[in-house]
Amino acid sequence: MAKENFSINNSISNLWDKLDGWLDAIILKLPNFVVAILVMVIFYFIAKGLRRLSNRLLFRKISEESIKQMLSRIVYAVVLLIGFFIALGVMQLDKVLTSVLAGAGVVGLAIGLALQGTLSNTFSGLMLSFLPKVRIGDFIETQGKNGYVDEINLRNITIRQTDNEYVIIPNSVFIENPFTNYSLSNRSRIDVSCGVGYESDLQKVEDLVVKIMSENFEQKHNEGVEFFFTEFGDSSINFVTRFWISSTKPKPKLEARHKAIKLIKKNFDEAGINIPFPIRTLDFGKNRLQIAPNKDE
Repeated sequence: MAKENFSINNSISNLWDKLDGWLDAIILKLPNFVVAILVMVIFYFIAKGLRRLSNRLLFRKISEESIKQMLSRIVYAVVLLIGFFIALGVMQLDKVLTSVLAGAGVVGLAIGLALQGTLSNTFSGLMLSFLPKVRIGDFIETQGKNGYVDEINLRNITIRQTDNEYVIIPNSVFIENPFTNYSLSNRSRIDVSCGVGYESDLQKVEDLVVKIMSENFEQKHNEGVEFFFTEFGDSSINFVTRFWISSTKPKPKLEARHKAIKLIKKNFDEAGINIPFPIRTLDFGKNRLQIAPNKDE
């Protein structure tokens, strides 16, 4: 029993010695630890300042906002990394840093295998930032979603839809699928369809519609208003007219179509051109009943 008591006392004594040694080490390293924290805080503010400065001054000649944001983030990360290494040096953890770097290859391989999706999104984000076909503020459509590009970061692209709802798409998914960018051109063509009665003078209809569109919507060189009769409908001869406007955004396009429809209706009424509505005939043997939609509905 004496030997066992002696061993326990020995163990406790060794433990206290260890703790005492650690406490001494902590007290001795405490000034270095405080200085290391100050270094990190200072470099944090330096990184924030350089990010703003680089975004406003150093990268001001870069027209693409996504590229400016990406480069600013890289500057921020590099400055923070420098501060971290300096803090390790202050705490005299150079050997620890060397050991960490030595094992970084194996750890990096393991992390790369575990984070394939994240890394794919990151590289796709870098591609998107330097891709001139997609810019912040562009109106795009992809996979049934459309809206304005609000942000491009290392993980995803954020699209603000016209109803002010946000759609977040992973970069890798966006890169691998086709998309339409409506903002690459500053001109777009509007189509308006309508129909006229079978008794109408078709040449008069065509001349009137072309005249209306040409006078109210400016057409550039090699554009012009187009007019085509498309089919013999059930109760009308249908046509489509096409004209150009100086915008590719959704609202101006809707406004132009809205204006064109009002102009066609107004001028057709003045010219006595009929825009027929469907009439259904129900056959009950000898009696026939014609039903027309209520114009007031």
